[in-house]
Amino acid sequence: MKNGSIDNYHSAERGVCRMEKNTDDLRQRRAQQPAMDAFDRKILASLAADSSQSYARLGQAVGLSAPAVHERVRRLRQSGAIKGVHAALDGAALGKPLLAFVHVEAAGWGKSERLMQVLRFPEVEEMHSVAGDASIVFKVRTASPQALEAFLAQVHSVPGVTCTRSYIALSTYLERPVQAGVTDNWPDMPLPD
Repeated sequence: MKNGSIDNYHSAERGVCRMEKNTDDLRQRRAQQPAMDAFDRKILASLAADSSQSYARLGQAVGLSAPAVHERVRRLRQSGAIKGVHAALDGAALGKPLLAFVHVEAAGWGKSERLMQVLRFPEVEEMHSVAGDASIVFKVRTASPQALEAFLAQVHSVPGVTCTRSYIALSTYLERPVQAGVTDNWPDMPLPD
């Protein structure tokens, strides 16, 4: 062997045959991301509450310098923990006060190329493949019951869709994006009355 690399090597006595070329670099290795710590979670929580704040203000909120926060935010973006920055829009103010969750049952696997075409409508806010009675769940915000009916007609026109169930929200008590915190210790007992 030369310099620790694998090259042509064959030993009839030992019955050993080695590869001609070193292939260690062929497998893509995942870059090790530093573990998310309490500062990262505080930064994410503060950004989720107000993503327009400066690094200086963010640093004051979490107890770090602005350059340290900037570096952490850069790393969180690179890791995919921060997917983007968005404005939170009000459905009612935009003329779409009706919020519904539409469960779609389909023959076979629910997600099809044709069903994915429904995503082009701006009324569709979310689409999830789920386990249970439904195969797909849509979160839809429309201008009226008639607009929801038109959306449902689009879904029912997809081959394989057998049924839909719509749940219309009467009031919304909590609607928030993904939260940075994690519950480490769930209570042993149910929450008090």
